[in-house]
Amino acid sequence: MTSIPTETAQPGKASLFYDPKIRGYVYQLALLALVAFLVWSAASNAIENLRAQKIASGFGFWNNVAGFDVNQKLIPFSASGSTYGQAFWVGLLNTLLVASIGIVLSTILGFFVGVARLSSNWVLAKLAMVYVEVIRNLPLLLQLFFWYNAVLKPLPDARNSIALPGSIFLNNRGLILPNPQFGPAFQWVVIAFFLAVVAAIVFYRWSKTQQARTGTQYPNGLITLGLILGVPLLVFFMAGSPLSFELPQQGRFNLTGGLQIFPEFVALLIGLTTYTAGFIAEVVRAGILAVSKGQTEAAHALGLRPGPTLKLVVIPQAMRVIIPPLTSNYLNLTKNSSLAVAIGYPDLVQVFTGTVLNQTGQAVEVVAITMAVYLTISLVTSLFMNIYNKRMALVER
Repeated sequence: MTSIPTETAQPGKASLFYDPKIRGYVYQLALLALVAFLVWSAASNAIENLRAQKIASGFGFWNNVAGFDVNQKLIPFSASGSTYGQAFWVGLLNTLLVASIGIVLSTILGFFVGVARLSSNWVLAKLAMVYVEVIRNLPLLLQLFFWYNAVLKPLPDARNSIALPGSIFLNNRGLILPNPQFGPAFQWVVIAFFLAVVAAIVFYRWSKTQQARTGTQYPNGLITLGLILGVPLLVFFMAGSPLSFELPQQGRFNLTGGLQIFPEFVALLIGLTTYTAGFIAEVVRAGILAVSKGQTEAAHALGLRPGPTLKLVVIPQAMRVIIPPLTSNYLNLTKNSSLAVAIGYPDLVQVFTGTVLNQTGQAVEVVAITMAVYLTISLVTSLFMNIYNKRMALVER
């Protein structure tokens, strides 16, 4: 019986669309085309609306005279000679000022409250708990209104200012301090300060290396403080004390001279600091609890007291858990500073997105610039915190 030969069927070549890589490229191109279409539609709609309302587009308004004044400014600014572009820088510097000071103060307060929540002192632990629960559960805007309207506004007027030691006066217009006057030689003090900071960093790294090699502990805190304070003070006296103060003078009806810190700034700073510190305290508490209890017991078995144990054993390990959520709190504080518009503090939103936008009508340009600024601040903050987090992370052998 003769067998009939059968041909082996060769599988046909699959369609390109069934290739996962090709299909992925197609989907990505389709998504990009959809996003581009939506952006083009929104831009076209905005341009048509601006033309219908006879509002010119572009950034030509940047160099126009502002015509308004700002009470708190870190750079020269006047209503008659300054431009909208200079108003932008005034608002940006005010935002960076309150955000940077708020980050430092909220970190210090938050770490203290977070550690206090785990204290063996019952009263201290309960007070810290009450602080966290109350502050975190009240809206920030309401807290700003409280500090501004209920605490600072009822202060006496300038005529009846509260006199504090050191020629300092407190009234409903703010805190009046002696105004520092810097001489030409003061630049050497500033240079000495930065050199002292660099020296302190170098010494700290050297001391940590020596401690890892020999086990010898150095008084890093005292030496760092001595360098940062002692070196500039030494240069200050060698340069002939190039610093004087203009003291505020209380007249019959008003105060003259001095440096005025406005109540809007104080209210915003206190509100942002206390509010953010409540969240940082919980982050710190969680980081400390994440450290194994055996680490503390081992430190105590070696003879370390509770203070050095917390400083040298627990906190360094807890920082690996604390840093990522701490970054989010820093970003939230910076963005929450935009609530300053509610109490009249001249930050970026109040000056640029408020006054400049109302006068020029350039809503698209002004809002886009403001959004880009906050995005840039957030990305730069995240970059530095990620670098610090990488240095603190565990490195496996």
